[in-house]
Amino acid sequence: MEAALFAFGRPHSALTALLPGQVTVLYFARSAELAGLRSETLSVPQQITALQLWEEIIKVHPRLAVIRDQVVFAVRQEYVLLGDQLLVLQPGDEVAIIPPISGG
Repeated sequence: MEAALFAFGRPHSALTALLPGQVTVLYFARSAELAGLRSETLSVPQQITALQLWEEIIKVHPRLAVIRDQVVFAVRQEYVLLGDQLLVLQPGDEVAIIPPISGG
């Protein structure tokens, strides 16, 4: 069965989208306070919208829901707004949760 799912040692692209991958989620400022930690590893589908990823994180840390309308992600150090944008995550990718930063 494994040979049917993998060609040349790599997962078939359609299957890759469904397979979970481990990503590191980094929490900053208010998101770290609400989550109670600065980072963790989560298993999420490799192809997921930014909003679906947020919903996966909320399942683990429901207190983060209060900052939903204020937060942006940084995926591989590029800003991503919560919405329908498709993310193609690779195992080991970093996803930063960045709430608004106050100051002047």
